[in-house]
Amino acid sequence: MALPLLSYAPVSQNQRVSGFEIPGEEQPRIYSLDMVARPEDLDELIWAAYRQVFSEHQILDSNRQRFLESQLRNGQITVRDFIQGLATSDAFKTYNYYTNSNYRFVQIVVQRLLGRDVYGEEEKIAWSIVIANKGIQGFVEDLLNSSEYLDNFGLNTVPYQRRRILPQRSKGEVPFNLKSPRYNEYHRNQLGFPQFSWRAEVKRFRPQETRTKAGDPSQYIGLAREISPQQVRPPRFSVYNINIDTMVPNRSRK
Repeated sequence: MALPLLSYAPVSQNQRVSGFEIPGEEQPRIYSLDMVARPEDLDELIWAAYRQVFSEHQILDSNRQRFLESQLRNGQITVRDFIQGLATSDAFKTYNYYTNSNYRFVQIVVQRLLGRDVYGEEEKIAWSIVIANKGIQGFVEDLLNSSEYLDNFGLNTVPYQRRRILPQRSKGEVPFNLKSPRYNEYHRNQLGFPQFSWRAEVKRFRPQETRTKAGDPSQYIGLAREISPQQVRPPRFSVYNINIDTMVPNRSRK
């Protein structure tokens, strides 16, 4: 029998308070099937769903779920079903679940699907127990069936980060879908990171004006030092070492 979801107290976050911002380019754009009037609008909605679930770092052609896209285009599934398919796909699990702890994975999925950060360690623990009991499929289904998701996004709206302006200005944070979802501090410690290994020769760029020109005397300093002649001292003579017989001519001969 699966354990019930542990209770956790919500904390005060910006998305829980009504906003008074003036709409502008910094506000998240809402993509919904209710506003789709052209095929191009549906393409943008699908792209927004990939960007929200997979993040900017993992949008690859190999990660596309073309069967789900076809079902969404033909009206066989809702946007909520499409989001569920993306969050439970093998590609998403490969890049996010297998490279992180359960706590980190809970934080990533809550940010992407509910559009807010986790309320604290209690919520991480509660949803981690759900993963242990129901697996990733059950965890994602419980999030998408929650009243929080349905009240904010419903069946036809792509999730987005709610009230993301104030946290960025106060804490300098970036949107959730721009944060790297892999290798947080916990997982790096498990793998023994950081590891630095550089075998290739490091090449440094030198501007043209700082390079020595041909014929510059500084290029021959090393050569001059290698061939510098050693000082040769002349031999020293002593009067005691001079052979007088060899110096005075022999006059005995006539």
